Amino acid sequence: MKYIPALLTLVVTTTFVVSPALTDPFSGFRADQLPNPQINPPIQPAGYAFAIWGLIYGWLVVSAVFGIWKRAEDPDWNRARWPLIVSLAVGTPWLAVANASAVWATVLIFVMAAGAILALLWAPARDRWWLQVPVGIYAGWLTAASFVSLGSTAAGYGLLTEALGWAYIGIVAALCVAAIVLWQRRAPSYGLTIIWALVGIMIANGTAEWTVTALAGVGILAIVGLLTVVTATGQKVPS
Repeated sequence: MKYIPALLTLVVTTTFVVSPALTDPFSGFRADQLPNPQINPPIQPAGYAFAIWGLIYGWLVVSAVFGIWKRAEDPDWNRARWPLIVSLAVGTPWLAVANASAVWATVLIFVMAAGAILALLWAPARDRWWLQVPVGIYAGWLTAASFVSLGSTAAGYGLLTEALGWAYIGIVAALCVAAIVLWQRRAPSYGLTIIWALVGIMIANGTAEWTVTALAGVGILAIVGLLTVVTATGQKVPS
């Protein structure tokens, strides 16, 4: 029975990777999904940044196949697998949900991010390239994407502030989460993915919304600094 988590991981990874082919494409919430349409909100990275999903899908498949082949009953892998299973299972219908409801899509992507982050924190230090790195990239992108979704949806409903204000809030909140994760787990793949998202935000905003670009730039420096510190000190690396 100890192989069941490995099998479930392979199954939900497969459904997660296949789901985009069975769902209408999603490139942001449509104008008719929000009371105040959000067309290219300042918190959203440039389109090219979403190409990272190709890397995420491919590496998660490799990880799942390796896991069931070589680590099917490994208790350390199984501990990380359970939150990853939840994240991928929730992520399988996410595109369909996002095309129907911005609010529910935002709720679900935070569940996905929480599961992915927990899986990263619980991933064993060994087999780093087979589990920790792909999960770190997945968790890093979901950390950024969850606050993109929140910022777009909240601005679309006119909560607290407008799109520019939510760009500031989203970037700062994502950086706070990233800092906590990186302090708990030395995971360069997670930090570099956050940087990838921030660079995408800088390119999307350019000089048109220079304050957002500047804040994203400061965020990149902060992540680089934190990665340098935790790497130098060996901060909290689980065995």
